Amino acid sequence: MAKAKLKIRKGDDVVVLTGKDRGKRGTVLRVIDAERVVVEGANRVKKHVRPNPMKGVQGGIVDREMPLHISNVALYNAAASKADRVGVKTLEDGRRVRYFKSNGEVVDA
Repeated sequence: MAKAKLKIRKGDDVVVLTGKDRGKRGTVLRVIDAERVVVEGANRVKKHVRPNPMKGVQGGIVDREMPLHISNVALYNAAASKADRVGVKTLEDGRRVRYFKSNGEVVDA
């Protein structure tokens, strides 16, 4: 089975579209699966952590970014300076690249 070409990848600059962090911009830290991403500075929660001396983890309350659904984030288009939808197209040389739907500009060169 071929690996799917994900429209949002690790390191992408994205904008949160819905929820308490709507409008925030951040970088994708992790793509958990095809449906969930972790965005830097978005969806932060306070998590109570138990101490674990075996792993050297100190207990307490930590701030942590939790996953967002991929439909709630959109790639940031620097040319238009707004969030934009992304498509995938095949170039003449056979490469598959992502492009912005609004202006057709290629995301990854």
